[in-house]
Amino acid sequence: MISSVRPTVVIIGGGFGGINVAKRLSRANVNVVLLDRSNHHLFQPLLYQVATAVLTPADIAFPIRRIFRRQKNVTVYRAEIVRIDLARSVVVQEDGTETRFDWLVIAAGAGQSYFGHPEWEAVAPGMKTIEDASRIRGRVLQAFEDAEAESDPEAQQAHLRFVVVGGGPTGVELSGAIKELAVDAMDPDFRHFDAETAHVILIEAGPRLLNAMSEASSQAARDALERMGVEVRLNTRVTGVDEGGVLIGSERIRTDTVLWAAGVEASPLAKSLGVPLDHSGRIIVKHDCSLPGYPRVFAIGDVSAATCATTKTLVPGVCPAAVQMGNYVGDLIAKESKFGLSDTRSDSAARVGFSYWDKGTLATIGRAKAVADLGKRHFKGFFAWLLWGFVHIFFLIGFRNRVFVALGWAVSYMLFTKGSRIILGDPRSRVLHRIAGPISPRAEP
Repeated sequence: MISSVRPTVVIIGGGFGGINVAKRLSRANVNVVLLDRSNHHLFQPLLYQVATAVLTPADIAFPIRRIFRRQKNVTVYRAEIVRIDLARSVVVQEDGTETRFDWLVIAAGAGQSYFGHPEWEAVAPGMKTIEDASRIRGRVLQAFEDAEAESDPEAQQAHLRFVVVGGGPTGVELSGAIKELAVDAMDPDFRHFDAETAHVILIEAGPRLLNAMSEASSQAARDALERMGVEVRLNTRVTGVDEGGVLIGSERIRTDTVLWAAGVEASPLAKSLGVPLDHSGRIIVKHDCSLPGYPRVFAIGDVSAATCATTKTLVPGVCPAAVQMGNYVGDLIAKESKFGLSDTRSDSAARVGFSYWDKGTLATIGRAKAVADLGKRHFKGFFAWLLWGFVHIFFLIGFRNRVFVALGWAVSYMLFTKGSRIILGDPRSRVLHRIAGPISPRAEP
């Protein structure tokens, strides 16, 4: 006999994975509790465009409560989860509040990895939240302001030198966007320096950019960046970062702006579980995304080290994978909840494993420049850029966000301008020598 008490599904994280689990449970006889430290769902792939003044934070974020306002079995709470007690089936919040679960989905995402040097974060910010992107935008824009007010030529060059660490999609996209920001939008607005001389250096420890993509796309991305004026350094490992720049062995690159896009580390929440983790702190899950020994506890998205049931390869930490994992786990819980909590059909071994359908990989380099791997076919240039744009607009949540992002891109493309060049807060100025009196402006071409 099935109990009349509705079981509780607790979802930790309002990203792509967590949102899609909750949506799949809209008709299930369960109560869904969604917990997230923020009140909004964030479209992380476009954070770099907030950081480089193309889009505003509101363009890529959407209130979680708004998503589920018509789904009556979902309750959303803003909460910081610090520990999961699997033995007692509870999650523990920062203030000690406990929430009991019958099913648990951990979709807590990942943060930036500094490879054992957490002290670098203070001077080389990563980009995982809206606050991170807004802080980076402030630093980048302030660098140009400092260059305008600087009378020392060497110091001015340091203001105009930007170092991006990490040659994955975020690093490639950020490098191209900073160079375009300087050339397309900033250059006409300043009097005492040529913004086109802004020097962007992209550093990658591996032998090529975009390691998850084909060699053809990797080389195309490098060629496009170098044509734009970005200096690409491969097989180069950063050994130190401080207020004055970065160290590469014995070489020191003087710069005021270092941006980190070199790696990810799973949410520290995973460490509280007492289960096996991989080298990035991700939870090693079974074929059905469940934790070993806990068939009703799942880990999905960036916090999960999952293997595709068909290809036997590691599922990549990308948006489509998180969406598919969320749909899979949501459908699984909806199906098994019909039989009650005591039913043996919740045995992990009896479940069909999760299979990831790789629909392709895309990365943008700049205006009308992108690369795309679709199966065995590889594209670059304007077509790949259009495809990248359509895919990203499709995954955005909310009609308003889709319209505003599309309009923002259209304006930026046609007018060669960036619409969100606002410095928020009070980024610390790096000017060493303030201009004491009138100075001759740069010569007009």
